[in-house]
Amino acid sequence: MRRYLVQTFGCQMNVHDSRRIEEVLRGAGYAPAEGPSTADLLLFNTCSVREKAEQKLRSAVGTYKHLKAQRPELVVAVAGCVAQQEGERLLKRMPYLDVVIGPDNIPELPELVEHIRAGGPPVARTVFDEGSPRFLVARPRTDAREVTSFVTVMKGCDERCTYCIVPYTRGSERYRAADEIVSEVSGLVEGGVREVTLLGQTVNSWHPGEKESHRTPSSFARLLRRVAQEVPGLRRLRYTSPHPRHLNDALIAAHADLPVLPRHLHLPVQSGSDRLLKRMLRRYTVAEYVERVTALQAAVPGLTLSTDMIVGFPGETDADFEATLELVRQVGFVSLFGFKYSPRPYTPALKLADDVPEEVKDARLQALFALVESQQSAHLQALVGTRQQ
Repeated sequence: MRRYLVQTFGCQMNVHDSRRIEEVLRGAGYAPAEGPSTADLLLFNTCSVREKAEQKLRSAVGTYKHLKAQRPELVVAVAGCVAQQEGERLLKRMPYLDVVIGPDNIPELPELVEHIRAGGPPVARTVFDEGSPRFLVARPRTDAREVTSFVTVMKGCDERCTYCIVPYTRGSERYRAADEIVSEVSGLVEGGVREVTLLGQTVNSWHPGEKESHRTPSSFARLLRRVAQEVPGLRRLRYTSPHPRHLNDALIAAHADLPVLPRHLHLPVQSGSDRLLKRMLRRYTVAEYVERVTALQAAVPGLTLSTDMIVGFPGETDADFEATLELVRQVGFVSLFGFKYSPRPYTPALKLADDVPEEVKDARLQALFALVESQQSAHLQALVGTRQQ
């Protein structure tokens, strides 16, 4: 029996994709390898959201070059966003690679591996499925009990934030039918899963296909209500990553009405400066963001918030950064993912001068972390003596 080893970099979507890769390989007769030395296929599932993604990939793959030299029959593959971004160029830069495969081409992986085993040349397959989108179904594992799982409801992104490479590596938005989503969640719960996270690059922009109904601002909220009603065994329903533009009244009402939704939401904001939000093409103001989260917290008492922040975006001044700190204080975020701005290929922000020195980015990031850690500590201290589920 042939064996595989998958190494994953990046976000929840990449973790989900790696699970689907494993399921496709198992369906083709593969089994997990105990380590690289026993693998017949080494696959690296990559992320390109941050800078130097390819260098990190080179380092990871280079660790196993000696295995390829010792065992020429070993197949080395790269999947994910770096694969989609670079395609054939990766094969030229990394001659020990055999397969480069994009996220929409995962079902083709066993066939491409067999092509290499039959003596075929290295191959890159990075074609979007925009004409007829495919969504691989998550199934409960039989080899180990799982209590949490991811379910994809959409893929791609139409937002076009100026710093983000995702529209290039994941394509435009494609939506999955509600019946399929509910059926997948139900199957996972029957298999023992108790928490499901709905996934999408802009998950709350989901809407049903034209055959089901017309798009409305309440589409995603209706999906949440349907999952809660039709899968009563589900104990917790999360979703990520939402966009503030789509946190509307219908979605706020769903949070107030559905106990299955936790009293926590991750809602990326990226900056507390209106000037920078405009440069980032986020399409909301700080006041609009605060208005929406305030309405949500009023509807769901005790709800906590986390967020994403970028420091050092081109043109960020001390005043812009202080506005970000003020927003963190005002909203009371209990955690955040903070990142230094890094130029990404094919993004509009490349036209802006990256004029914030690295040492300034470092200092701002540490100040941001220190502030939110103090707020998190205060939140946790307030829970002492209470009972939580």
